[in-house]
Amino acid sequence: QVQLRESGPGLVKPSQTLSLTCTVSGGSITTNSYYWAWIRQPPGKGLEWIGYISDTGSTYYNPSLKSRTSINRDTTKNQFTLQLRSVTTEATAVYYCARDGATLTSLKYWGQGTQVPVSS
Repeated sequence: QVQLRESGPGLVKPSQTLSLTCTVSGGSITTNSYYWAWIRQPPGKGLEWIGYISDTGSTYYNPSLKSRTSINRDTTKNQFTLQLRSVTTEATAVYYCARDGATLTSLKYWGQGTQVPVSS
């Protein structure tokens, strides 16, 4: 019964930092060897895996985004976050948080997604 929900600003301006929060209920982000991931889907394109934070706090990022990406967590709130810095309009996408494995195909539980336009 784990549930994930994305939240954040509805629009981000170019050159700014895109910040999102995933709030998790029904399961702890610190147990059971799960990976907690961020994924995005630009308009008309496929899913792009951004990165994860593990149950122990280890992180791993898509190499194409690594230099501008940070995933953190607040265990007291059972939340994990995404920061994507210096965004362009190419970052416009639906952003998802998800749980289970370290790869896209192994992610079983997903939030509903949140649309993030990057526009001036």
